[in-house]
Amino acid sequence: MYFPSWLSQLYRGLSRPIRRTTQPIWGSVYRSLLQSSQRRIPEFSSFVVRTNTCGELRSSHLGQEVTLCGWIQYRRQNTFLVLRDFDGLVQVIIPQDESAASVKKILCEAPVESVVQVSGTVISRPAGQENPKMPTGEIEIKVKTAELLNACKKLPFEIKDFVKKTEALRLQYRYLDLRSFQMQYNLRLRSQMVMKMREYLCNLHGFVDIETPTLFKRTPGGAKEFLVPSREPGKFYSLPQSPQQFKQLLMVGGLDRYFQVARCYRDEGSRPDRQPEFTQIDIEMSFVDQTGIQSLIEGLLQYSWPNDKDPVVVPFPTMTFAEALATYGTDKPDTRFGMKIIDISDVFRNTEIGFLQDALSKPHGTVKAICIPEGAKYLKRKDIESIRKFAADHFNQEILPVFLNANRNWNSPVANFIMESQRLELIRLMETQEEDVVLLTAGEHNKACSLLGKLRLECADLLETRGVVLRDPTLFSFLWVVDFPLFLPKEENPRELESAHHPFTAPHPSDIHLLYTEPKKARSQHYDLVLNGNEIGGGSIRIHNAELQRYILATLLKEDVKMLSHLLQALDYGAPPHGGIALGLDRLICLVTGSRSIRDVIAFPKSFRGHDLMSNTPDSVPPEELKPYHIRVSKPTDSKAERAH
Repeated sequence: MYFPSWLSQLYRGLSRPIRRTTQPIWGSVYRSLLQSSQRRIPEFSSFVVRTNTCGELRSSHLGQEVTLCGWIQYRRQNTFLVLRDFDGLVQVIIPQDESAASVKKILCEAPVESVVQVSGTVISRPAGQENPKMPTGEIEIKVKTAELLNACKKLPFEIKDFVKKTEALRLQYRYLDLRSFQMQYNLRLRSQMVMKMREYLCNLHGFVDIETPTLFKRTPGGAKEFLVPSREPGKFYSLPQSPQQFKQLLMVGGLDRYFQVARCYRDEGSRPDRQPEFTQIDIEMSFVDQTGIQSLIEGLLQYSWPNDKDPVVVPFPTMTFAEALATYGTDKPDTRFGMKIIDISDVFRNTEIGFLQDALSKPHGTVKAICIPEGAKYLKRKDIESIRKFAADHFNQEILPVFLNANRNWNSPVANFIMESQRLELIRLMETQEEDVVLLTAGEHNKACSLLGKLRLECADLLETRGVVLRDPTLFSFLWVVDFPLFLPKEENPRELESAHHPFTAPHPSDIHLLYTEPKKARSQHYDLVLNGNEIGGGSIRIHNAELQRYILATLLKEDVKMLSHLLQALDYGAPPHGGIALGLDRLICLVTGSRSIRDVIAFPKSFRGHDLMSNTPDSVPPEELKPYHIRVSKPTDSKAERAH
C-alpha cells in the first residue's frame, strides 16, 4: 500500500519508544507537545508583529534583534521584568540610562499582567546569574523600544498556579484562569491528542470526518434531552445526546467509516465527570465485529498518546461484565490495585452467625469479603463505624469487620462466633497478612458485590490519605468490559425492561433465542473501555435487521416505533452489518493530565449546577422574544397565586 512520505513518517512514529519525563515547565510545554506529534515545529511568528516567541530564545540567538509581545509576569526593583507568552518566559532588562527614559517609564509603570511589545537585542546573562530552571535562562533581552498595548486593572486573583482560588472564582474569570500554566498545558495537550486521532483515523485508516445535525428529534430511552422550541406551535427540536442514529444512517448510506469530534448534550446535573454539553470521539464502521472495534481503539490511543507519559501497551485486557461485578463490585473496575472480592460462602455453610445463616438459606444468597491491607494499622474506630453505617443506610446490609491476627473486633461481637477453623480457612482464601482486616457481608450476589465494590474504593481513599500508596498516579490501566446484559428491569417498574446500553444494541449471537423466551437473560454485543476505574468509552455492534429492531422496540421495550420510523425504514433498504464506539474526550483528557475535574480540561465549562458563571447563563428572555415560539413562562409565584384563587 502506498503512503505519501509524511504519512510514512507518522506511521513509523508508532514504533518509537516513548520516554517518561516530568511535567514540562512553562517554557517548553507547547514545544514538547508539538515535537511529540509533528514532523517539524510550526512557525509561531508568521503573520504577526513579533519576530520570536518568548519561550524559543536561546544562546544560539545571541546578537539578534528581536521583537516580542506578551504579558508582564513579574518585575523586580525596576531593573528587569519577566515577559510571558503562550510559549514561555524570558527576562527583559529595563534600560536605566537617560536616553531611554520613555522606555523605562512604560516598563516600570505598567501593572503586572499588562500587555506590552518590546524590541531589543538578545544578550548573555552575566556570569553566575543564569537560571537553569528556565529554558531561556542563559539569555536576556536588552530593550531598545517598548510599547504598552493594554494596561491591566487590579486582578481578582494572581495568575499563578500555586495561588489557591475557588472554582467559582476561576469560572467567573475564566479568561484569566486560562492564562495559568496548568490550563495552557491541558488545552494544548488536548488539541495535540485530537489532531493525532484525526491523523490516525482519516489519514491512516480511511475514515471520513462528517458533521451531523445538532437540531434533531427526541430519542426514546437514554438520558434526558434539551428541548429547542420551533416556530410551529407545540413542536420542538431536541439536542442529541449522541449522533447515534445519524452514524448508523451513514453506514446505510455506504460511507463505510465515519468519525467526528462530536458535541453532545444531556439535561442532567453536572458532576465532576459530567457536563450538560460535552465532547466525544464518535466512530462507526461497516462490516466490523467487536474485535475489530477494540483493535482500532487500542491503536488510536497508542498513536495519540502523549510522549511525556508511559507508552500504551496493547492489547488491553478483557473482562466480562459478570466477572467485573463478582471481582470488583462494579462494571468499571480500577485494576491498579487488588482488594478483590472473594466468595467465602463455603467457609460459613455451618456458621452460627445469624445474618450469614439467613443469607445462605436464600436462593441467590452468598457471603463475600474483601481484604484491607494493614487495615488494623490504618483504620480507626470511627472509620469502621462509618463503613458499617454506610452499608446499612445505602444497601440495607450488615458489614462484619474481622481482624484475623489482631484482638480488635470493634463493635462486632458476632465476630467471636467465628470458629478457629473458619479463621484459618479465611486466612488461606483471602491470603491475609498480619494487621490486615477482612470486611465481610452476606446477601444477594449482585447487592453484596456492589456494596463491597463501593467499600473497596472508599477504603482505598482512606488508606491513601494516611500515606499508603495503592493507586500509582502515573499508571494507566486500560480494560475492556464485555458481555453486558441487553436489558435491565426499570427502577420504577421492575416488570418492564429498558435497554442497558441503548435500544439499537445487537444481542449476543448465542442469546438471540432468549429474546423470545427469557429476554432478561440475554447478553448484548456492548463493550465499554475503562481507564483507572472510569468509563472512557462505550459502544456496540448494532442491530441491522429492521424486523429484529422493531420487535425489540415495540414488544420488549414498549416504545412508540413511529418515533424511529425513519431508522426502521432505512434498515429495510439494505443496511450493512455495522458497529461503533464513542470515547469521552473530556474524561480521557482529564485522566491523562491528572486533573481533578473535567472542567479543568474544557476551555469554557459549566459549573456544578450547569451554569456559566462568566456570562451568567442561563438567562431570562423577554416575552416578546418568546412569542414567535408560542411559549409563555409561568413563574413559580404565578402558579401559587393561581392555586390560591
